[in-house]
Amino acid sequence: MRTDAWSVAVACLLVVSSIAGLVTATPPRPGTEDNGLTENESATLWSRDSDDYMNETEYRQRYGENRTAVHQLANGTDITFTRPPATAATWTRNDFDDLEAGDSQMSMHPEHASLEDGVFIEDAHATLFAVHPSTRGHLEAGDTPLYVAPDGTVRGLVDYRVRIPNGSQSSNSDVSWTLVDNEITDVRLKAGDDVVAQSSGTHTPALEYQLDEAWSTTLTLEADIEVELEKTTETSIGNRTETEVTYPSETITVSDSVDVEVYNLRAYSYYAEYPNGDTGVAIFQSRPWQGYTLTEDSESSVRGVWRFYTARDPRWDSLVRATGSNETEVTSDALPVYVHAYPSRIGPRTEPIRDGPRIIDSWGQERTSPQATIEDTVSVEVVDQSYTPTYGLAVRADEVDRDALRVSGIVRGINVTPSASDVGGGPERELRESRLTAEVIDQTNDQATIRVELRDNETGTPIDLTADERQGTLNGEPGGGYITIADQQVRTNESGVAVVTVDQPEFYTARYHPSTWLVANPAYVSDTATARWHPLGTLDGWFALFVEVGWQFIPFIVIFYAGKRTLRFFGPRDDSERYP
Repeated sequence: MRTDAWSVAVACLLVVSSIAGLVTATPPRPGTEDNGLTENESATLWSRDSDDYMNETEYRQRYGENRTAVHQLANGTDITFTRPPATAATWTRNDFDDLEAGDSQMSMHPEHASLEDGVFIEDAHATLFAVHPSTRGHLEAGDTPLYVAPDGTVRGLVDYRVRIPNGSQSSNSDVSWTLVDNEITDVRLKAGDDVVAQSSGTHTPALEYQLDEAWSTTLTLEADIEVELEKTTETSIGNRTETEVTYPSETITVSDSVDVEVYNLRAYSYYAEYPNGDTGVAIFQSRPWQGYTLTEDSESSVRGVWRFYTARDPRWDSLVRATGSNETEVTSDALPVYVHAYPSRIGPRTEPIRDGPRIIDSWGQERTSPQATIEDTVSVEVVDQSYTPTYGLAVRADEVDRDALRVSGIVRGINVTPSASDVGGGPERELRESRLTAEVIDQTNDQATIRVELRDNETGTPIDLTADERQGTLNGEPGGGYITIADQQVRTNESGVAVVTVDQPEFYTARYHPSTWLVANPAYVSDTATARWHPLGTLDGWFALFVEVGWQFIPFIVIFYAGKRTLRFFGPRDDSERYP
């Protein structure tokens, strides 16, 4: 397994969790089953297991072997991924081969199966085992959709048992029953009311499907089960016996359904060229997605808020073996594993980390934390407060290959090239330099008035930010640029001018925060300007300073004068004062 395909969760919950009604909550030990994965890969699958860490000495004593570093790490915490891994589908596909049904007198079913009983057919069910490729999204409490690829495979288990009536005897007749035939005649996969895949009868169907333009639908696994018996009735009439043979039969249709979101990824792009030659790229679509690449070698890329982990479906940890006389719970030989997507506290990231693209904007409808939808035994860095699900991301980069832009979804294998958006005037945005000036136009001893002016640096046209304020952004929030100065936000009028009053003498910096180029066309880059106010900048200020300083020195002048007079009174006198 490539080490850059996973990242270690930041916390480890050393908690042992029991799962009611299940024989075991311990998945297979990595390396003990041949399921198409290496020991390292299979070690990362079990995020829902209890992270009850076993040290190396104890492990070696118990199993007589050493384990890999990844296996050891996964024993104490959960492994997360920056992209949906293929390991879940690979494991499930191979492990499904170990799933076995019962015989005509025994039905195997998971505890959650919906059982149907007829006259001769009992404990019949068709239960979905797994849908792949897919990802369970943890968006917020009460919203955990299963996103499935438009083309994928549904696997299931169909089973039943036959109830053969007991024979009976009376004074003149004997009735006996014999099983003639029993089979699963047809298995279907339906999307809504439409059959999208079909196969002949099998206990473990694997149906490949193609879903067209559906946004969301219900996938239903449906199976027809037929049973035919032979009923023989022998009736004694006098000295002879009449035999009547009939063939009672029964057909039952069983099904299981799951609501899914069909993950048809469609992404749209905007572009802008900065005055210094940098390129701005914004890509958005209306569903969670993993990120996008900016160059052909994929070394420059952007990731959204989503991270991934893999976990088994614990409903398949055990099966019920049902016969006519009893039910027994047994450990299941097959465990389906799913990819889960969650919003991470790590947040959006770009690569390379240093000298890579810079995220300038993100948008999406704010959601509450989905932490409650993730089991306590899963230790991942899920957000614990409201978050923005990054349905769109805008970056600024010094190198962008538009032909190499590739968007990756949260469902494995779903990648698309973005389409140029025709919303808001088209995909291209013009970015210009702005020119911001600031000067003190009036001042008193107590306050000053600063005039800021914003213009297009190339044309000299005033930039009206009050009109800009009325714009909307792609995330539905108010748009518009603004200027900050003296801890205030101001917007220029149609003449490109704004006035602000300050009351503290100091050096002031005005900064223009332009509206995002996603909604403004033309758009501008930021600029700064400075203005200095000091009371000595006016004659009144200097006069006030002299008055203030004069008042401060009056006590010293009085003391000096009094001291001088005292010295003259007590000091020595000259001869002219002694002798008249």
